[in-house]
Amino acid sequence: MKGLGEEDYNPNPPQLPWTKQKNVKSHYTTTTRHPLQCNQTQTSDSVFVPNTRHRQPTPPLEPKHSSKLALPTYSHTSNSFSFVSMLLVLFLLVASSSLFTPALSHPVVSDSGLRHPSPANQTFRTGSVNKLSGVQVQSYLRRINKPAVKTIQSPDGDVIDCVLSHLQPAFDHPELKGKKPLEEPDRPKSYNSTDKVGESYQVWADSGESCPQGTVPIRRTGEKDILRASSIQRFGRKPIRHVRRDSSGSGHEHAVVFVNGDQYYGAKASVNVWAPRVTDQYEFSLSQIWVISGSFGNDLNTIEAGWQVSPELYGDNYPRFFTYWTTDAYRATGCYNLLCSGFVQTNNKIAIGAAISPRSSYGSRQFDIGLMVWKDPKHGHWWLEFGNGLLVGYWPAFLFSHLRSHASMVQFGGEIVNSRSRGYHTSTQMGSGQFAEAGFGKASYFRNLQVVDWDNNLLPLTNLHLLADHPNCYDIRQGRNNVWGTYFYYGGPGRNVRCP
Repeated sequence: MKGLGEEDYNPNPPQLPWTKQKNVKSHYTTTTRHPLQCNQTQTSDSVFVPNTRHRQPTPPLEPKHSSKLALPTYSHTSNSFSFVSMLLVLFLLVASSSLFTPALSHPVVSDSGLRHPSPANQTFRTGSVNKLSGVQVQSYLRRINKPAVKTIQSPDGDVIDCVLSHLQPAFDHPELKGKKPLEEPDRPKSYNSTDKVGESYQVWADSGESCPQGTVPIRRTGEKDILRASSIQRFGRKPIRHVRRDSSGSGHEHAVVFVNGDQYYGAKASVNVWAPRVTDQYEFSLSQIWVISGSFGNDLNTIEAGWQVSPELYGDNYPRFFTYWTTDAYRATGCYNLLCSGFVQTNNKIAIGAAISPRSSYGSRQFDIGLMVWKDPKHGHWWLEFGNGLLVGYWPAFLFSHLRSHASMVQFGGEIVNSRSRGYHTSTQMGSGQFAEAGFGKASYFRNLQVVDWDNNLLPLTNLHLLADHPNCYDIRQGRNNVWGTYFYYGGPGRNVRCP
């Protein structure tokens, strides 16, 4: 595959509709812009309502035949939605996407220089598992790392094992023993992938090596990975948390859009890829799609996919493609990537948990990845697509309770953990580390947001809700036009003069 953004980047990207700019020349048309009233982010101080590349993405402008620059219509978000939905998404705030534990310590990082992330290969300290014996750790590693027919050394230090498909961790599950991966399902109607599937989409593939047909690439788990976790039992899983009625003490902060109030059978979007700075080993920064069903209690079902920077899970600051699932609110079921039996991988080109390459640069070329999760109407399994037509695999329907039928909510956006380990707000970045108003080439974005309905149709989003926990730290702005469909910019630097 060609790298994202092979075309030359325009050094003077178009201004966003919410900025004042007159008689600006662009490589699309010469236009006169007018200021717009931008969509306002809803905030809540006590309750939050709710991770193959494309070529260089086009900024959100109308097609060239228009004599005026497209001015996206900003749909104001609704101020009313069900109390049940509020509780459900609150739960996601408190119990979602991390392997967060209280910070023991972290390297000194300057609060200035928002455009310069810390080195991706920095060393992180191990956690409490180092109290366990080496025998216990080695026994666990022998169980989780499957025999490989080929091993690939990635340039970023990862070891990728090519494991026979029927020996991958999913087939340790009693429901899958003795079975083989399923054939590809039908894509949703109105599905369109115009870009050709390429060859290079992750760092490990840059080695020039590949896994043979009939195998799947799996990132090898090492002893240091285990030692950074809070326990062997919780390695690769999200924490079990008490659900509170306010979000002030959870440490999780979001900038997201979501839809609810209907039955959903999938979601699709293109997600801008950056390498945000994470300033504490026990914090993370992610951008993802959530497919959700159930209540805020112990029956919560989620399917999640996107990219994340998680020093605790991976030991570095690289943005990595990840998946997650749970059927009991992160208590005993589910895990990240292929760290337990569940997700069935069918692709020999994608390593879940491996670093994504290339990444976007401030004021330079922009790169995004396509993500789609949808329910196969024939067998009922939930499939995952990465990039342009690359089927990664599926979550079998039997894993779930509520999601065995459909989802009741779909969410898109960013999340970070704020540990306040130094007594003030973290400088961990969300997205690119820039606020939404910075716009194309500077702020991170999601574009072409869609959902899948009961008849396997891809549809644009309606009744969209927009929300940020702490807009002085991380914010979000949404728009729509004929090129990017429904899109939004989001993110922020974390600690600053308005976010102490």
